[in-house]
Amino acid sequence: MPTPPAAQQEHLPGLGPAADPAKRPTLTEQFFAFDAEHPHVYRELERLTAQRLADGAERIGLKALFESLRWQLPRGVRGLNNNYTALYARKLIADHPHWKRAFELRRRRTP
Repeated sequence: MPTPPAAQQEHLPGLGPAADPAKRPTLTEQFFAFDAEHPHVYRELERLTAQRLADGAERIGLKALFESLRWQLPRGVRGLNNNYTALYARKLIADHPHWKRAFELRRRRTP
């Protein structure tokens, strides 16, 4: 089957003109947008963290909490991106400094 000319392919997902990297939102900007649109996700992460610490956990992995959330959240919530786990951990620590020892943070490499 012959391939259509490039002009006909631009409407296909991922095959249009390359986006200017300077105009794409950063991971942090994407996170803030998601967090603003879905504040219940953060509240649920707070609840799960508090519950696990109350149950005696000394260390908590945000990715494990994300997997719990995926089972609990309504189907309509999309975009619970694993790339947000570090940012949610930092937000939890900022709001609850006494939880700092429960999370291991690494240096961020992307904005």
